[in-house]
Amino acid sequence: MKHNLYIIIITLFLVVSCTQQKKETVAKTDEPVELAFKYWAWYGAGAGVADSIHKKQFKKYADNGIDAVLIDTRADANYLSKIAPFAIEEGLEVHAWIFTINRPGDTTALKHPDWYMVSRSGKSCFDNRPYVDYYQWLSPSHPDARQHIWNLVEGLAKVDGVTSVHLDYIRYPDVYLPVGLLPKYNLVQNEELPDFDFDYSDAAVEKFEKLYGRNIKEVEVPAIDIEWKQFRLNEIKTVVDGAYDIAHKHGKKLTAAVFPYPEMADHMVRQRWDKWSVDAVLPMIYNNFYNEGLDWVKFASEQGVKDLQGRNTQLHTGLYLPEMDDETVANAIKAVKESGASGVAFFDIQESHYNVIKFSK
Repeated sequence: MKHNLYIIIITLFLVVSCTQQKKETVAKTDEPVELAFKYWAWYGAGAGVADSIHKKQFKKYADNGIDAVLIDTRADANYLSKIAPFAIEEGLEVHAWIFTINRPGDTTALKHPDWYMVSRSGKSCFDNRPYVDYYQWLSPSHPDARQHIWNLVEGLAKVDGVTSVHLDYIRYPDVYLPVGLLPKYNLVQNEELPDFDFDYSDAAVEKFEKLYGRNIKEVEVPAIDIEWKQFRLNEIKTVVDGAYDIAHKHGKKLTAAVFPYPEMADHMVRQRWDKWSVDAVLPMIYNNFYNEGLDWVKFASEQGVKDLQGRNTQLHTGLYLPEMDDETVANAIKAVKESGASGVAFFDIQESHYNVIKFSK
């Protein structure tokens, strides 16, 4: 009898032990997970806008299916601290959107003309800007300019409640404009033109010569110098990787707005984002800019997803909505979902689009 009782006790012990182990296993793996497919919106939070306007907009986003908002506060951490809680109250993720290499009107940078990129034709972004007046590009090769950017990133990363710092304009000026924009500037770009080929600033030229033993200004055809091209790709990567370390030090992620897919970004703006340390990229697959249809949205998204295989980086496709009707928006979202992307980000949502977005989830 005692023997049978002993067996029963041992059996009960084993059952309880196995059940407890199962519970512990579940508890260990029961961590927050990313949304299956995330909806984002870029939000230009203008200075001087009343709090009530921000609150109204964030509520509209939340009510219509937006999960995350990218807030442009012109790298003002104090302003972000003020309005971020309004978005968080509506259940939105907050991402701190910053103009990174392109720093228009940066009062600190403008005190240092040597911080700016210079074109092959000798024009500085400090006072002679390519394409548009707000193109004021800092040189990632200038140590003080680079540190200034990292300081701005750190300020935003310290703001409570922010999910990520979101890098925009993290590249060189457009070597080639999207084909759909060329008529606007009355340009033909069949080669790398001197006015749009950067960075020939003293900081970059001297650094390159120190690394590779030649003055790039004396090279007959810089466009075919592979080391010169790689040097500039690496300079952008250095800024990104440094920002990643800063963001993660403060418990935040790093995200970035980038050109459609890595090979294209490399060609157009010296940006190879599949090599970066970054948690998520939002490629701006603005098909209207390239005279392309929705099949290209799917293709470019798929290409980016393939290029990121093996890396711990998500891809969320950016769409430019002003030129899309409601049906096109619905079909664009469908194309992104079919591509394997992790989400979709909307730039400039029109009023009629909100219902489309809401009912597409």
